Amino acid sequence: MADALLEIEGLTKRFGGVTASDGVSLAVPQGELHAVIGPNGAGKTTLIGQLTGEIVPDAGRIRFASEDITALPVHERSRRGLARSFQITSLFNDFTALDNVALAVQAHAGHSFQFWHDARKDAALREPARTMLARVGLAGRDEAIVSNMSHGEHRQLELAMALATGPRMLLLDEPMAGMGPEESVRMIALLRELKRDLTILLIEHDMDAVFALADRISVLVYGRIIASGAPAAIRANEEVRRAYLGEQDGHGGGLG
Repeated sequence: MADALLEIEGLTKRFGGVTASDGVSLAVPQGELHAVIGPNGAGKTTLIGQLTGEIVPDAGRIRFASEDITALPVHERSRRGLARSFQITSLFNDFTALDNVALAVQAHAGHSFQFWHDARKDAALREPARTMLARVGLAGRDEAIVSNMSHGEHRQLELAMALATGPRMLLLDEPMAGMGPEESVRMIALLRELKRDLTILLIEHDMDAVFALADRISVLVYGRIIASGAPAAIRANEEVRRAYLGEQDGHGGGLG
């Protein structure tokens, strides 16, 4: 695709006898929110790991903004504007929300985390951090201690930290996981706002969220993309519906 910001060609990854990615190819144009869905074990996490550089593919190519990034490490992909959200395993729970985002701003600027105390005082780091918090709906929560924040707020905070890297594209891995109905509604509204400015690849089990947000959807089953197209076409696709028969994840697992 000539206008693709992200282009994946023949991406393949095997773990022993299991083929987690089986010749995956897809293109995401600038400005699109492209969702990747699939049953449990379909290879979605492996796919996003290869896109971020955390997993090295056995074959295939990844191009971002017309550059081959297949061999680039995680930090180089981030510097080019490819950011993954919700991969953070632990926030600084004893710090404030503002401290956490200021540290992300500091890290993206190339400074070591050993100077974390500067991030807690430096206006050049804290003002951009305050802007990011407001952008994700956490205005007024600057001084909230992370351990006292809700699960949904943690997700918003992690997203603010990803935005602090100045991305051109966000890779979102299950942003609705663990959220209650009200938190999910707020996150959908937030992502709808962000898609106005950013290209987004969304991996998500919550079908309500997927069909509310996606411009296009690709369906991954046993490491292969079996269908890709507009939401209405995916909803009507019989092969896709068969892939979801019997899946009971209790949270938006069916196609409706």
